[in-house]
Amino acid sequence: MRPTRHVFTLALAAGLAGFASQASAQQTIKIGELNSYKAQPAFLDPYKKGMDLALEEVNAKGGVLGKKLELISRDDGANPGEAVRVAEELVTREGVVMIAGTFLSHIGLAVTNFAGQKKVFFLAAEPLTDKITWQNGNKYTYRLRATTYMQTAMLMPAATAAKKKRWALVYPNFEYGQSAAENFKTLMKKAQPDVEFVTEQAPPLGKIDAGAVAQAIDDAKPDAIFNVLFGGDLAKFVREGNTRGVFKNRTVVSLLSGEPEYLDPLKDEAPVGWTVTGYPWDKIKTPAHQAFVAAYQKKFNDYPRLGSVVGYVTIKSIAAGIAKAKSTDTEKLVEAFKDLKVDSPFGPFIYRASDHQATMGAYVGKIALENGKGTMADFKYVDGASMLPSDAEVRKLRPTETN
Repeated sequence: MRPTRHVFTLALAAGLAGFASQASAQQTIKIGELNSYKAQPAFLDPYKKGMDLALEEVNAKGGVLGKKLELISRDDGANPGEAVRVAEELVTREGVVMIAGTFLSHIGLAVTNFAGQKKVFFLAAEPLTDKITWQNGNKYTYRLRATTYMQTAMLMPAATAAKKKRWALVYPNFEYGQSAAENFKTLMKKAQPDVEFVTEQAPPLGKIDAGAVAQAIDDAKPDAIFNVLFGGDLAKFVREGNTRGVFKNRTVVSLLSGEPEYLDPLKDEAPVGWTVTGYPWDKIKTPAHQAFVAAYQKKFNDYPRLGSVVGYVTIKSIAAGIAKAKSTDTEKLVEAFKDLKVDSPFGPFIYRASDHQATMGAYVGKIALENGKGTMADFKYVDGASMLPSDAEVRKLRPTETN
């Protein structure tokens, strides 16, 4: 039986539609992104806004290599297995040229392993564990945020200046918290050999019994506390600690607690006097930062959080890398990111060739109250490059085949 003209017409229409779809796809550069959006909205909602702002800016200037960037985001379920499945889907089904993102350290490590095995370029935006660029590093993975080691090292001047012998540690019991605690103990023993760690409290992420943890710390009678809790766990711990007087007359140094996404919910309960890493967004007066804040506020009618900066710079890094590579070829991207210079709201930084770690730094200061709200005072910006080991030391840390 001969096909009718109607069948030929349908076939032609289908073929033209497919051709149009392919032509449309070729006009964009697809970037795959995955993150724990549902599990960590305080950080990742602003992060997504930062990415959207950067995409708008890049594409308004013609994109990269004459094509616009297209972001395809997925939730990783805050689960390593799901993250790998999502990463695989982004590469095979969506046809992305690279993947980026992740928040939790154990998720970042799972995707780092995926990238190394599948030879897919991965820019780890937020996960802080040192292993991503050191012990578990691979050729195809780079990382943006200052690591647990870097941020812990930034707090060491305050920790050692306090001259306290008995320390309590409190951290979430997963890769990020464990890594930060080990870094702190190592650095403190080196700087102050007679230091004692009188208790370590490691509650499961998101499931802290804050009253019991605060009481256990108080019972150990430390002179000082090193805190690594964040998000809801931090808020509960601070409230219980304030109620029980745990922080009174004790030095506290704390990772991330000066970030607005974690400081703002505490309002007037913010723990005054803690030395923290964070982001005093309303007090940084550099031209680059003020331009970023103005653009962000104009687009979202909201103020930026640290997540906003990380999301923004993730996209700016990707655009800079593709432009330098003059290609989306994976191997060329790997080479282009070596010593890649990127401009950010915090100033210019590079991705080191030796360990693929960015040198973007962080702000260190003390928590203070202003108008019934927590903020950072006496802060300074610490360049990430000054907190990193030398290239020679890095070669001992990374697997030999990664470079």
